[in-house]
Amino acid sequence: MASEDEINLLVIVVDVNPIWWGQQAQRETELTLSKCLDAVMVLGNAHISMARTNRLAVIASHCQDSHFLYPKKSWRAGDSGGDDACSSGDGKYELLAVANNLIAEEIRNVMSKAEVKGNSTDTFLAGSLAKALCYIHRVSKDLEAGQEIKSRILVIKAAEDCALQYMNFMNVIFAAQKQNILIDACVLDSESGLLQQACDITGGLYLKIPQKVALAQYLLWVFLSDSEQRSQLVLPPPAHVDYRAACFCHRNLIEIGYVCSVCLSIFCNFSPICTTCETAFKIQLPQMIKPKKKKLKQPT
Repeated sequence: MASEDEINLLVIVVDVNPIWWGQQAQRETELTLSKCLDAVMVLGNAHISMARTNRLAVIASHCQDSHFLYPKKSWRAGDSGGDDACSSGDGKYELLAVANNLIAEEIRNVMSKAEVKGNSTDTFLAGSLAKALCYIHRVSKDLEAGQEIKSRILVIKAAEDCALQYMNFMNVIFAAQKQNILIDACVLDSESGLLQQACDITGGLYLKIPQKVALAQYLLWVFLSDSEQRSQLVLPPPAHVDYRAACFCHRNLIEIGYVCSVCLSIFCNFSPICTTCETAFKIQLPQMIKPKKKKLKQPT
């Protein structure tokens, strides 16, 4: 059982790529960005109401940037959050109303002000995870004497993986492992090899939901419980992890390749000069076998 002084921090990273969500709205309407954020709010409200020491943070991962939806810099714990946040009169816990209103307000600002260049569905996920780790580190440094913190990150992934972020992604994964921070993944569309590795390395859960319309149910059933409670639940079996690395030259997943001995960059074809650190390698040529000199026979 968690002690009363233990803070349980949940950081939710939501993929809000407008290009992917726009394409999703054209294909099917059972899950839109608005419905996805409603499910995120349901999970956040349930997490906050589980214990008075539970804390929540929500980060929106955009194409080339990431934004904090909750909490905002202008808001601090104990603030009323404005008149609109608590004037519903329906008996709702005030903090839940504050969180819902702030998330809805910030996502409107993000989607209206953010610029989208091109038609790529790549999401700035590695940077969003790094921002989540920085926030967890800041919260842990502000703890009072005797307090402990237990943190985890939940990634709600929509767009496909971006091989260009492979190196940054792996650095974030190993940083989270070193700090004992779990990374969970809820994938909405295609499988994510990067998130499979993140969950396997940090001890988190990976789930590709079979029915998008039931997103809220899957979030509450699988990802509401922490690491200690999960051992008592019947959860989905672990997914098969694809540990193939992406080469730095073509960004393709490979099983066998060439690794730079200086910067550990991976290439599918041999190159005498590393394109990452510009280290030149000496090529060992096969040694030439000198022909043996024939001894001249002296005349008898």
